[in-house]
Amino acid sequence: MKYCSHCGNEVLFSVPDGDNRPRYWCNHCGVIHYQNPKIVVGAVPVWEGRFLLCKRAIEPRIGYWTLPAGYMENGETLQEGAARETWEEACATVAIGDLYTVFNLPHINQVYMFFLGEMVNGDYGVGDESADAGLFTEDEIPWDELAFPTIGRTLKYYIQDRANGNDYPIRTQDIQPLKRKPSLDDAL
Repeated sequence: MKYCSHCGNEVLFSVPDGDNRPRYWCNHCGVIHYQNPKIVVGAVPVWEGRFLLCKRAIEPRIGYWTLPAGYMENGETLQEGAARETWEEACATVAIGDLYTVFNLPHINQVYMFFLGEMVNGDYGVGDESADAGLFTEDEIPWDELAFPTIGRTLKYYIQDRANGNDYPIRTQDIQPLKRKPSLDDAL
């Protein structure tokens, strides 16, 4: 950040008075430009025991499969965002249930939040950000082609909970950057 969006003057990057960490702030008008993590919301859409996945048509990880998810928009709730992303990426209407997984990714300033979801009628399609979409049984999931560790972990937890008859407890986990080349196990 170079200029203040409030008054247009150059900003400083230092610890403002009364704060405890460096931030962009304007020495002219005093506005502090806080930078906060991005919230990614999504759903685990299920229809008759199968999972709705989308193949990404955009970067990052173009050509890899994902659960429908994306950045939360201003003016919407977490649940509205998860339902909107499912519609935008897979043209599917989903009844959003309970919060299921929360992943902290502090190294990229993101928090992922996935909700349980039941597809309303089983209809789906290919949204603007997707190259393909499909319903998969757990044996058909393209595990080695999943876009992000958050996707593999969420699906793995869901399959375990379903098999164990669990009530799908909320799971919270931190994901750290890899210090080596990723492998299939990283997605799981």
